[in-house]
Amino acid sequence: MKAEIIAVGSELLTPDRLDTNSLFLTEELNGIGIEVVRKTVVGDNRDLLAEAFRDALQRVPLIIASGGLGPTDDDLTRETVADLLGRKLRHNEEILRHIEGRFRSMGRDMPAVNARQAMVPEGAEILRNPRGTAPGLWLEDSGHLIALLPGPPRELKPLFREEVVPRLERHVSGARLHHREIRVTGLGESHVEQRILPIYSRYPEVQTTILAAPGETQIHLRVWTADGAHAKKTLDDIVQSFHIALGDRIFSEDGRGLEQVVADLLALNQATIAAAESCTGGLLAQRLTSIAGSSSYFLGGVVCYSNELKTAWADVPPKMILARGAVSTEVAVALAEGIRRRVGATFGVGITGVAGPAGGSEEKPVGTVHVALTHASGTKERAMRFPGDREMIRWQASQLALDLVRVHFLYNGQNAAAPSPKRA
Repeated sequence: MKAEIIAVGSELLTPDRLDTNSLFLTEELNGIGIEVVRKTVVGDNRDLLAEAFRDALQRVPLIIASGGLGPTDDDLTRETVADLLGRKLRHNEEILRHIEGRFRSMGRDMPAVNARQAMVPEGAEILRNPRGTAPGLWLEDSGHLIALLPGPPRELKPLFREEVVPRLERHVSGARLHHREIRVTGLGESHVEQRILPIYSRYPEVQTTILAAPGETQIHLRVWTADGAHAKKTLDDIVQSFHIALGDRIFSEDGRGLEQVVADLLALNQATIAAAESCTGGLLAQRLTSIAGSSSYFLGGVVCYSNELKTAWADVPPKMILARGAVSTEVAVALAEGIRRRVGATFGVGITGVAGPAGGSEEKPVGTVHVALTHASGTKERAMRFPGDREMIRWQASQLALDLVRVHFLYNGQNAAAPSPKRA
C-alpha cells in the first residue's frame, strides 16, 4: 500500500517550526508495510487544503493528515475533508462531554469555540485522544482510507499507535520495508559513490541513496518485499561487498552514530576516556555524555581555550606552546597525555585548532585542526584542514577524535565489534 502525508498548518511554512510528525509517521508506516510516496505541507487555506486532499485521493489509497483539528477559525481540516467527500458535519455529544471534562479537570470553563471540535463528518470513526481536546478521525470512502490526526506530537504519536495502526494492519499486504543504514567517515560522498556504484548497480530492486553529512557519508539501502529471508540475504551481500570496497571507513551498518559506536566499544572493553578540548569547546565530551550510561566510560574533560589553562589543567609545557604554537601536533599530544594522566583514564584525547571565522594565518589557516589520542601503548595523532563554517569544523574535529578511538580498537586486538540492534 502507498500513502501520502499531509501536514497542515501555516506555522510549518515558516522557519520557526519543523514538521517532525511526518518523520515519525513515515517510520511507523514503513514498519507495517506502507510506503510513503509523497509529503505535502499546506498552510491554513481552505482552497489549498482541498486541492492537496483532492490530488492525494487521485494518487494513493491512504492519506494521513496532521494538524488543523483545533478550535479556532484557521483549523480547517475537519470541514475541508467533509466538504470534499460530500459529508455533513454532525455534533457529537460524547466528544463535547470529553472536552468539557478536560477543562473542568484544570479548574476552568470550556470556551465556546471548543465546541467546534465536537463536529464529526458523517460516517467517520472517532479516534480517542485522552491527551488533548481534538479527537482524531478515521474515514473510509470509495476504497480510500483517511486518518485525520491532531498536530501536537505528544498527542499524535500515541494516538497513531493506539488507534490508527490496528486499523491499518487490517488492510496491508505482506510486503515490508527492509532497510540498512551504512555510515562512513573519512570519505566524501563522491569518493564513496565511485567505490560502491559497481556494487549496488547490480541490485536494481534495492533503492540506494547516498547522503553527505558533516564528518560522514550515509548509505541507505531499502527494499520492499514480502520475502524477508531473501531481503536479508540481499542486503547482507551488498553490505559485505561495501566492506571490501570501503574498508575500515565503515563505522556503522545499523545507523548508529559514531559517538554511540565508540561508547559501545569503550563499555565492551571496560575502557575509560577523558578529553582536553580547545577549539571544539567541549563538543566531544557533549557527544560522549549524550548517551545513557556514559558515566561508566567517560571520566571527565576540560575546555582549555587559553594557553594558561592548557598548562594548568592539562600540564602542557609553556615552552612547548611558545615554540610550536597552541595549534600544533605537539600541543594536541600534550593535551591528550596530560588529561589522561591527571584523571587516570585508559584514553586521553587532545584537540586544538582554528575553528574560525577569524584567527587563521597563512601557516595555520581556518580549519586547521590537530587531534591526538594517547594510550598506555602509544600515541596517534592527525592533522587536518577541514572545510566549512565554524560549527562544521568543530563537528568534524570531534568526529575525527571519535574515529581515532574506534580505529584503535579495530587494529589493536581488542573487542572491536560492539553489539548492534537486531535487524528485521
